[in-house]
Amino acid sequence: MKAPQSSSRREFLERSSTLSAASVTLALASKMSVHAANGSDELKLGLVGCGGRGAGAANQALTADDGTKLFAMCDVNGETMTKAAEILEKRMPGRIHVPPGRRYDDFEGYKRVIADCDVIILATSPGFRPQHFEEAVAQGKHVFMEKPVATDVTGIKRVLKAAKVARAKNLKVGVGLQRRHQPGYQEWLKRIQDGAIGDITTMRALWNGSSRPGKPRLEGESELEYQIRNWYYFTWLSGDHNVEQHVHNLDVANWMMGDQHPVVARGMGGREVRNAPENGQIYDHHFVEYEYADGTLLYSQARQIPGCLRDISESAVGTLGRANLMQREFTISGPNADTMRFRSNEDGHQLEHYPLFKAIRENLDYNEAERGAMATMTGILGRMSNYSGQEVTWDDAMASNQTLVPTDLVNYTSPAPLQPDNDGRYPVAVPGATDPFKVWY
Repeated sequence: MKAPQSSSRREFLERSSTLSAASVTLALASKMSVHAANGSDELKLGLVGCGGRGAGAANQALTADDGTKLFAMCDVNGETMTKAAEILEKRMPGRIHVPPGRRYDDFEGYKRVIADCDVIILATSPGFRPQHFEEAVAQGKHVFMEKPVATDVTGIKRVLKAAKVARAKNLKVGVGLQRRHQPGYQEWLKRIQDGAIGDITTMRALWNGSSRPGKPRLEGESELEYQIRNWYYFTWLSGDHNVEQHVHNLDVANWMMGDQHPVVARGMGGREVRNAPENGQIYDHHFVEYEYADGTLLYSQARQIPGCLRDISESAVGTLGRANLMQREFTISGPNADTMRFRSNEDGHQLEHYPLFKAIRENLDYNEAERGAMATMTGILGRMSNYSGQEVTWDDAMASNQTLVPTDLVNYTSPAPLQPDNDGRYPVAVPGATDPFKVWY
């Protein structure tokens, strides 16, 4: 029998009507750029990680605030950084002020970007996010960091600790979980929390989509250089796609539950088609049954196998009906039945930057780091269960010291944390044999 809602969850649901309505208004109003307080009140933007997502986030930040200029950049791949600067200059002419002296291509470059700027975008591969966030907070800078915010338990703890320091320093922190800033999601979550489907009993979160190919090794590159360039396929760098990509859906599930996190995960997964060496070590399918403190169950699927059913959505079943959140259509069944259709996808990637810059300009309380960490840890919890084949509780996971990311990388000659065998293949977690709390390589 399902336990009654906790007082903290009831209080959240009572507050959510006002908060969600305000969020919808903010998201709709924020289509206009935030203006600098005066002509000289210029913000210097720093970009750490200049790949496609980093360049995109920089463009969106510059769009959100017309008193901001891109002032410094870093990426361990100099060609990637140069290409990003060229693309951004075409999109934002006159807003890119990054001479060669403020372009850094070494492993310590992020520290100098942070020192040079006021607002920092963190968009490298996720394994490095905790140390970059710590440095930005230590230097007293506002941050937008892409999801996920870590790839292991130790990284989550570092982010949570730095988030508290950021709050104490009155720093503003945004996290790239863009569904939180899409008006459609805000409206539908408000209805769910207002009781449109009654008490939630079960939820489903799906990211069953396409698969990107792994990158073949280049002649002459070091093992560490190859893994960083092919970062998506290595768990220490990406977290596996149950963390790196599926974190969006898992965050929506936690949101439905009043920003509670699950207390236990029971999962399974494996590699059905990812057999080539360039596919590294991540799985191609995950299934997790999460359970929340009040007994609510979340059924989570993340699959990247070509030719299979594609479905990227969230849904919840309640005592009065069901809510479905698809990419182009949201529905509610039961006595409060309704449908919301979208002609095009809402651009959450753009919308998520407006409230951050508004908070910076108007000195509003704004810190999404803890929430981003909880969503990321939900994915990590599921991965720990899938990789081991064991039931894993949240408390046991957080009490562990699971560390996948080394802290002593100084350049591309540093040893990579894992090595391929003679056939170029990497160690893969084996359910039934892998310890969920330790490194398996």
